[in-house]
Amino acid sequence: MMLKVSLPVDKGNAAIKDGSLVTKIQSILADLKPEAAYFTEFDGKRTGLIFFDMTDTSEIPGVAEPWFLAFDASVEIKAVMNRDDLAKSRPGIERAVESFG
Repeated sequence: MMLKVSLPVDKGNAAIKDGSLVTKIQSILADLKPEAAYFTEFDGKRTGLIFFDMTDTSEIPGVAEPWFLAFDASVEIKAVMNRDDLAKSRPGIERAVESFG
């Protein structure tokens, strides 16, 4: 899964000024245990792109709520594939081509 989390500028600025930004993010990530986490800017907001495993959709609140509560962040969760997943998808792609191609 890919989590895109964007912090409102005012909340990010406040967290930087009070020294809590990095500590809060590290705490959230320690619980999530992501495969990878990247931080950048999207649409003028501090944004994280975080890749992690999710085995059940009931895990969504546990993934999203820390960001909502800590930063009033906007959160998007997307299913994504890695290289191995893409390789395993070949039969489904071939069936789609046979049926609809």
